[in-house]
Amino acid sequence: MKPFAQRLLGACALALCLQPQAFAAEADPAQVNLDYAYYSPVSLVLKHFGWLEQALPHTKVGWVLSQGSNRSLEYLNSGGVDFASSASLSAVLSRANGSPIKSVYVYSRAEWTALVVRKDSPFTSVTDLKGKKIAATKGTDPYLFTLRSLQQAGLKKDDVELVHLQHPDGRTALEKGDVDAWAGLDPHMAASQIQAGSRLLYRNKDFNSYGVVSVTETYAKEHPQTITKVLGAYEKARDWAVKHPDEFAKLLADESGLPLEVAKLQLSRTDLGSPLLTRQDVVSSKAAAPILVSEELVRRGVNVDQVIDQLIDTSFGQALPKP
Repeated sequence: MKPFAQRLLGACALALCLQPQAFAAEADPAQVNLDYAYYSPVSLVLKHFGWLEQALPHTKVGWVLSQGSNRSLEYLNSGGVDFASSASLSAVLSRANGSPIKSVYVYSRAEWTALVVRKDSPFTSVTDLKGKKIAATKGTDPYLFTLRSLQQAGLKKDDVELVHLQHPDGRTALEKGDVDAWAGLDPHMAASQIQAGSRLLYRNKDFNSYGVVSVTETYAKEHPQTITKVLGAYEKARDWAVKHPDEFAKLLADESGLPLEVAKLQLSRTDLGSPLLTRQDVVSSKAAAPILVSEELVRRGVNVDQVIDQLIDTSFGQALPKP
């Protein structure tokens, strides 16, 4: 009996040693950092009401303002945030160029970008922009929208002068006359329309990618339960936004410092009805991917279709409870 007793005691000791590690694996991290952005209105709702802080009572929640997809993904890749809000095609570009990230949620499906000109501009089509200056934020959806629009019009990137400015600075440059066109992004685009009379030269809803929340692969492996809690809070915020459109518009206006009519124009172009990533999103992303290859925005030899399969993770959305 003695060897059996020893084995039993050994097994019990091993269980006791392993148990704290099991609990540690289940625990949320001490701090979770997220970005919030005016182009992601649901993130403003989440931040305003403190629902994530309620969902993670033992975790410090930090918030970082993002001015564009390029900044958001820089924060994610540098460890500045754990959850990043960007355009889906920007996330594809980031992953294709070596950033091990996963997109886990859709914060909106919006027509948030178009090519914008001043109200007195003589231009009437994209082809008129040949040889002209276009302000665009490199690595963002408006930048990729511009490339696709030029390509469809029979122009190449080198046929125009792309001026790399952050979105708010692009608006200023357009209105001051420093550039001929601007790859706009809401709410700055809506504000320029209403406050400066700027005109949308070219719109194409199919060239707008959707907005995604992304995490690193390491975070997805180490903190799946935290991701589920964060996305559950996002769902609560999205549900509130859908059910309270007037209050939602006022909150966006208050947070962004823009007039209420600007917020309403932005939200009129925003669809919050389909927050979960699906196989159709994989298909649509692959349809948009060739521009990344043709414009040599990704490293030579990268299989972008494979990148998209690795990037889009539908599992977290499927596990979400209804708000």
